[in-house]
Amino acid sequence: MTKLRLGVNIDHVATVRNARGEGYPDPVRAAEVALAAGADGITAHLREDRRHISDADIEALAATCRKRGRPLNFECAVTPEMETIALAHRPHAACLVPERREEVTTEGGLDVVRGHNVIAPVVKRMAEAGIRVSCFIDADPAQVAAAKSVGAQVVELHTGAYCEAVRQGRAEDAARLLEGLKAAASEAARLDLEVHAGHGIDYETVKPVAAIPEVMELNIGHFLIGEAIFIGLGPAIQRMRALMDEARRTRAA
Repeated sequence: MTKLRLGVNIDHVATVRNARGEGYPDPVRAAEVALAAGADGITAHLREDRRHISDADIEALAATCRKRGRPLNFECAVTPEMETIALAHRPHAACLVPERREEVTTEGGLDVVRGHNVIAPVVKRMAEAGIRVSCFIDADPAQVAAAKSVGAQVVELHTGAYCEAVRQGRAEDAARLLEGLKAAASEAARLDLEVHAGHGIDYETVKPVAAIPEVMELNIGHFLIGEAIFIGLGPAIQRMRALMDEARRTRAA
């Protein structure tokens, strides 16, 4: 089975920095630690309200990732402002996500079905600029099909509901949601879309998701930054990487 890639989201390093208005901790330093610890790429979400990652962070992260030959996955809402920033920096990838100012974190997948006419031209312009475009969606066959129809090359499946069900001990719900993720991944692969997954993944939930054969990349952030408080960012990433690899080996056996 193909090795599973790990993208580390460093947004919440910036959250801690911004809480005091200081210049530290530095998200770029976190990105460098993550890459050294086994991350395959870096993910950063530039929100409209700039609550964590800033424009300067994106510029520095893009430069760092280019220097190291590693991909930057630029998460952004489907807005003219974010499209302009993506086209200016031309990251390896852009993941289109839903965004509401009042939300604490991303609450669900992008509604590509309803947003088709707005999303399709954005995807086209980004792809023409050499950016690999992903749609962050719920595990819904209609959303998978819509992502294909707007021209996305990748879908990232929202794993938050599954991870929450596991943490809350709702075994039946967790099993049903995991089956939904598997079905969506299979359908996406059938449509020749690369499959990623992310949101809410921790040490307890990573292995079942990592074992889905069509999934090529996991993007994990908040849990790793939290775990880093106790054991350090490098060791936290190394442990996650080990669990991912173990799940892959077990699935292939």
